[in-house]
Amino acid sequence: MRIFPAIDIKDGRCVRLLQGKADQETVYHNDPLEPARLFAIGGAEWVHVVDLDGAFSGEPKNLEFIIEIAKLGLKVQMGGGLREIKTIEKVLEAGISRAVIGTRACDDPDFAEEVANEFGNKIAVGIDAKNGKVAVNGWTKGTDREVLVLARMLEDAGVQTLIHTDIATDGMMKGPNIAAQRALLERVTTDVIASGGVSKKEDIGELNKLADQYPHLKGVIVGKALYEGTVKLEDF
Repeated sequence: MRIFPAIDIKDGRCVRLLQGKADQETVYHNDPLEPARLFAIGGAEWVHVVDLDGAFSGEPKNLEFIIEIAKLGLKVQMGGGLREIKTIEKVLEAGISRAVIGTRACDDPDFAEEVANEFGNKIAVGIDAKNGKVAVNGWTKGTDREVLVLARMLEDAGVQTLIHTDIATDGMMKGPNIAAQRALLERVTTDVIASGGVSKKEDIGELNKLADQYPHLKGVIVGKALYEGTVKLEDF
């Protein structure tokens, strides 16, 4: 199981939001390239970068920083504001390894099928979940769509990678929602990357056990725990 250190960019700075709330922000680095360099030195192959301004506005706002991160030799998995084919093409051509589609794919499964056919494993779809329901628009809008139903639809549409974030645990440092991750893994066979709640080395152990049972759990995104020092890259 691969670790994806998280770098969330807002107003050109590396921040973490508590459960995705824009008004509960902690700034960790004024320059988002600083943590990227540290992750590269620590041996990370991939980073998961979210353009938070893009997620809220609907189009990328911090792409120049993300391109510079990719130039460090890291593979970048990027989300935030990728809602048009031309925008996805732009970021992939700029050196981003994988584009993460969220709101548009959840609102329009036909679009998910189109990008899956067009870009293959260079795209992933992010499913942001709260109490089993999908949230969109940078987590600011809830829906009545069931996470497990959407996940199956996306798999049927040809999406090769799903990123499953449990909003309730994100940034809370209380451990991942293993039950929710397990439920998704039982529903689909496509690759899954888990996100939300990792706070200590033991959490990684729990996810590794889950990956042993469900080999299509391919990775985990870790943010706050790395910045707070409760988890280290070598723990993986």
